[in-house]
Amino acid sequence: QRAVMDRTAVVKVGAAASASVCVLVGGVALAQYIVTKKKRAGKKTKIIEMMPQFEKPTVHMRDPERVEQIICGLIKGGASKLQIITDFDMTISKFAVNGKRCPTCHNVIDNCKLVTEEGRQKLLQLKHKYYPIEIDPHLSMEEKFPFMVEWYFKSHSILVEQRLEKDKLPEVVRESDVALREGFEQFFDRLHQHNVPVFIFSAGLGDVLEEIISQAGVYHSNIKVVSNFMDFDDSGVIKGFKGELIHVYNKHDGALRSTEYFKQLRDNSNIILLGDSMGDLSMADGVPNVEHILKIGFLNDKVEERLDNYMDSYDIVLVKDETLEVPNAILQKVL
Repeated sequence: QRAVMDRTAVVKVGAAASASVCVLVGGVALAQYIVTKKKRAGKKTKIIEMMPQFEKPTVHMRDPERVEQIICGLIKGGASKLQIITDFDMTISKFAVNGKRCPTCHNVIDNCKLVTEEGRQKLLQLKHKYYPIEIDPHLSMEEKFPFMVEWYFKSHSILVEQRLEKDKLPEVVRESDVALREGFEQFFDRLHQHNVPVFIFSAGLGDVLEEIISQAGVYHSNIKVVSNFMDFDDSGVIKGFKGELIHVYNKHDGALRSTEYFKQLRDNSNIILLGDSMGDLSMADGVPNVEHILKIGFLNDKVEERLDNYMDSYDIVLVKDETLEVPNAILQKVL
């Protein structure tokens, strides 16, 4: 009798727990769940436990319980409530392959044969001056802001001096070392298949970005790109840039300028956000009604200095992880 009593008590406790975990847990699973819950009290919870991708040493979470709750919310909402908001350079594209740095959209142009040796040197000097500022953990975003604007304007005017031609871009991208993270086809194809809107928000060069995803075969109809697009004259030579400059630390403004886009997606109140810098955290600022947002951050560089900061800001931090395994595992549950 006593044993039976205990069991119902346990089942009651388990039922309460499982309600918070998700409605996914059936009777048998529930009993199992209670056992694992007891065994691993305070450790990772059920849905995350079901995903071996979360066991990878590259995965860091400040609050696994919270991640669990958000993922549950995403699962309940399913495809019809989901939208993806993602950065591109070093988030969808790889940071490095075998220890060798991969190019960003800007670097694809900087390093290409259309740019003179002198132009390349100028661009490199700018990078040596401004990149350390961009990733300096001791400076606030506000302090970095004017330097980023300076860097972009200077490098963009060098590109205009170089008289780049629009029809040379496909070849330039083909010959570059740009690489997308492992699992990118699965990522984009699944989102397209389930008609989930994807907002790619990049401080890079939009023309190069679109060419990269086109050549990779993943520029599907559910994707919207907001970035810095070149302005070409009638003969296809660059004469400047269109619209407002987007740099690493003013994505907040760009997000608010994209309010019209987000308004059309009013029902897509669940968001998975992917980024690799602190500036990327503001990419969803234009979304009118956020129900659940899961922020996944790629920490590629200067890990020791920046990990704490990233773990405070992103729900999941992927350290030196050149794959989309974790986002793909989550999408598999949600879609």
